[in-house]
Amino acid sequence: MSAVASPTRPATGGISARTINRIVIYGLLALFAIFYLMPLFVMLVTSFKTMDEIQNGNMLALPQAPTFDPWWKAWGEACVGLTCAGIKGYFWNSIKMVVPAVLISTLLGALNGYVLTKWRFRGHTLVFAMMLFACFIPFQS
Repeated sequence: MSAVASPTRPATGGISARTINRIVIYGLLALFAIFYLMPLFVMLVTSFKTMDEIQNGNMLALPQAPTFDPWWKAWGEACVGLTCAGIKGYFWNSIKMVVPAVLISTLLGALNGYVLTKWRFRGHTLVFAMMLFACFIPFQS
């Protein structure tokens, strides 16, 4: 037998620094997510309340008697602009504009991506770089 002892692992009795860092990071992320999503929560909860509950109560409180009446009124009777025909016309107009735009954009993007990966020509890296650069230019300009 040799006189050299084998190295032993130090005892780990506590929480490692990496675990503490992860707890802090995820805690901060959860806190920021709550702050970010709070207006959405308030908007949705308030939309199911009656007008008396909105005027009398806490805005974070859940509705005592949830109702869909504000949703139906907004859809069919809300005064938008000069008419009181609700938002259904505007909603369908938005759908008619967005769906074709997304489909065309997706199709053109897929075709461009395929061509840029398969077709090699002189200056193809420059064309690719210019297309990437164009992605960072705001649409409004």
